Amino acid sequence: MIKLQNVGKRYERLNAVSEIDWSVREGEWWGIIGPNGSGKSTLLHLLSGVEMPTTGQLLLHDREMASYSRKELAQMVAVLQQEGLAPTDFTVREVLEMGRFPFQNWLGREREDAGPLLDRIIHRLELDRLESRRLDQLSGGQRQRAALGKVMAQQPAILLLDEPTTYLDIRYQLEFMNMVAEWRKESGITVISVLHDLNLAAQFCDQLLVLRDGKTAGQGLPSEVLTEDFIREVFRVDPALVMHPENGAPQVLLTANRGRPNE
Repeated sequence: MIKLQNVGKRYERLNAVSEIDWSVREGEWWGIIGPNGSGKSTLLHLLSGVEMPTTGQLLLHDREMASYSRKELAQMVAVLQQEGLAPTDFTVREVLEMGRFPFQNWLGREREDAGPLLDRIIHRLELDRLESRRLDQLSGGQRQRAALGKVMAQQPAILLLDEPTTYLDIRYQLEFMNMVAEWRKESGITVISVLHDLNLAAQFCDQLLVLRDGKTAGQGLPSEVLTEDFIREVFRVDPALVMHPENGAPQVLLTANRGRPNE
């Protein structure tokens, strides 16, 4: 579905990413992890078509990404940024309607009424009581649900998530990830998510791609990638690993080094 061959992106004197070889099959959920500045967001920009590679080939359905029009890409690929939706005066319903833009003609009309689809999404995400409320009246977790509803309305084949749980408390983090997991299970959508939380990545992602200094440091199953030695090498922390008691996913524990009190 997606194939990168020796892909690199250079900004003047900076190689943001380089020599990336990677394949994503339809229906997989990949997590992209790595330290700050390792090239995660740049890679996501390349996958979305916002940026084009400086070197190498980036193929989507065996076609160069650059050969697709913006509208063609928008009908296949949806992106949800970490900020989600700004607190504007648009209502939840209006935001979901924006997700249908790639399928509208120049008059803003579709061949079929999207109303029933939006109704189903609103009900599924438990936004029924919020659909007429403005975004600036919602909490951060509620706005992120509305943002998810917008990309669901887009009906993409590929969902790109850029640190989608960064500003959410632990309840909403888990709720959001579970909603994505349920959507993927029902629709077969392919998910690629940049995540800082290694424990969420281990529980939800099928495979992990690890970046360091703009290059691939490793890739594979969470159980293969998230080892104490590897985490110590890539993230420069001293971890302890335990297995989740319910699903067996590796979970990372960190020890605070408080040092000694001043004498």
